Amino acid sequence: MRARIYRPARTAMSSGSAKTRKWVLDFPNQTGREVDPLMGWTSSADTQSQVRLTFDTKEEAVAYAEEHGIDAVVKDPNVRGANVRPGGYAENFASNRRGAWTH
Repeated sequence: MRARIYRPARTAMSSGSAKTRKWVLDFPNQTGREVDPLMGWTSSADTQSQVRLTFDTKEEAVAYAEEHGIDAVVKDPNVRGANVRPGGYAENFASNRRGAWTH
């Protein structure tokens, strides 16, 4: 079973960086999930998919995987692009704006 080591991206619904600073080691699903016909709950026999370990650095996560014989793939995070304006959206409404803002 091959594990993933990655740093989670921020959610699409927020511009904050909560829960994106730590590195995560988790396992993908090996089997599909089944729906219980009586209750409607989803279940799986694969307990490894429930394991999610967090580490402060990538090196710690890789060292843990090597120490415990876990075959892991490291996915480095994407860096935010350089085309982001420093003022952002709030700059559109600044009082010291150089040009006239019209719509």
